[in-house]
Amino acid sequence: MGVPFIGHLSDDIAIDLGTANTLVFVRNKGIVIREPSVVAVKEDRFGQRKILAVGNEAKVMLGRTPGGIFAVRPMKDGVISDFAVAEEMLRYFINRVMSRSFFKVRPRIVIAVPSGITQVEKRAVCESAKSAGAKEVYLVEEPMAAAIGAGLPIMSPSGNMIVDIGGGTTEVAVISLAGIVYSDSTRVGGDKIDETIIQYVKQKYNILVGERTAENIKIQIGSAYPLPETRTIDVKGRDLVTGIPKVKELSDMEIRKAIADVCETIVHAVHTALEKTPPELAADLVDKGVILAGGCSMLSGLDILMRERTGLPVSHADDPLTSVAIGTGKILDSMEILESIAFTQ
Repeated sequence: MGVPFIGHLSDDIAIDLGTANTLVFVRNKGIVIREPSVVAVKEDRFGQRKILAVGNEAKVMLGRTPGGIFAVRPMKDGVISDFAVAEEMLRYFINRVMSRSFFKVRPRIVIAVPSGITQVEKRAVCESAKSAGAKEVYLVEEPMAAAIGAGLPIMSPSGNMIVDIGGGTTEVAVISLAGIVYSDSTRVGGDKIDETIIQYVKQKYNILVGERTAENIKIQIGSAYPLPETRTIDVKGRDLVTGIPKVKELSDMEIRKAIADVCETIVHAVHTALEKTPPELAADLVDKGVILAGGCSMLSGLDILMRERTGLPVSHADDPLTSVAIGTGKILDSMEILESIAFTQ
């Protein structure tokens, strides 16, 4: 039985439910929401929880909340880790979209999920979206959505490789004839790099830094390949010996060495995909190369490292941060693609 026609009287929604950020695409309007996947929760002495803020407002609270208030990230490694909070986050974003709509029909929603997601996790995503107000929910695999968003010719009988590196996962896929010939989901991404930086600063300098500081270090001086010029950054954290705030200068070279293993894991996932790709499709990749998408793919020098290790051309999608959301949005407008690649619970 095919996928029912998606009505034009509702603002049908496509969601890139990412570990780091959630993007919401509305039919005929494009991306209308792009905010961190963070929820601020207040818990009373009886254990009852109340949502205080979602998205940008909540991210500002990370590491800065008083007792009884927690900044929660309901997504971990690309999947829901806190169902109740994820449901509230989805409801918040859906309600924001619906509040702008002239039509108040419950929307049909297409959500991009990691290719390695389990049946239980699929069911959790669908149930959370339905509880948040969705009429119907369809799931698509992130690498397929990223490929469509990047403009790859997925319908053609030729090999296309997409590598979507997000906050929680690295999705590698080879696509041909609107199908995924090979895919692998490695639960390594931007968050793992942040965690590695936190551990490095702690072990090397006895300084404790928070998630937001680690993310800033990654963005400012993080790299997977030697940079043309040395970069440094002053990092503020708490000295674990004295307990007082301290400032330490870090260089791009030491951060590059600290995160080298994470970068190698990502490159290894691509190498493994190439080894398991059928010869005819692998031959196509010699000319087409590898397309990178996802926020973490923008880590300085990662494309150069991958090009050096694989010997293939490596390039970024036009907008790596929005490729999955745009691709998922395009799926809303194509019955042919929706019927062939979407699945429901």
